[in-house]
Amino acid sequence: MNFFDTLQDATQHERQALFSLPIIRDALEGKVSLDSYRAFLAQAYYHVRHTVPLMMACGARLPSRLEWLRKAVCEYIEDEYGHEHWVLDDIEACGGDRLAVRDGRPGLPIELMVSYLYDLIARDNPVGLFGMVNVLEGTSIALATHAAGSIRERLQLPAEAFSYLNSHGALDIGHMQTYRGLMNRLDDPEDQAAVIRASKVVYALYTDMFRNLPRLGETAHAPV
Repeated sequence: MNFFDTLQDATQHERQALFSLPIIRDALEGKVSLDSYRAFLAQAYYHVRHTVPLMMACGARLPSRLEWLRKAVCEYIEDEYGHEHWVLDDIEACGGDRLAVRDGRPGLPIELMVSYLYDLIARDNPVGLFGMVNVLEGTSIALATHAAGSIRERLQLPAEAFSYLNSHGALDIGHMQTYRGLMNRLDDPEDQAAVIRASKVVYALYTDMFRNLPRLGETAHAPV
């Protein structure tokens, strides 16, 4: 079995835990409140704005034996640069306060996820950052392809309120094809273990983030 498939098998439980959440099932059926969508976008902003800095830190720490992976990191940075502004545009397009989000703080799950990833790169194995890629891009593809259209129709929002989700759905499909190839070139057992471990951690924290979002009929509350 190649490593990409090994990774999917190793994180099957964590992936199922995420996609079995009531709010994820609601989203896939388009049953999402405006408060919930805005809350999701806010938390997305708080991790998306770190994507490029995290990739830059990862690229700087990769050993020379993984020069081919550093090249891929550079290409990924170019693709991802500035996407946090798309999220803020979407927040504004659906009536949210972009400045309040920009100047605010994430909920605890995203705070911990970002902190964990910086620490992973600096103190442990920078290759583990590709565990984050596995989780976030796989999830965004599912939400974009199965949920964005029905959510937009239900909430009667303009297309401009879905630029992040829609663009990432198409972009991340290509990214995941590239990602599969990269992971299948990763042959060091310690690097592979780092990616699996980070995927599990990010899945757990990302699941907690979704668990804290308000569901349809619930009132938004402060993130925890």
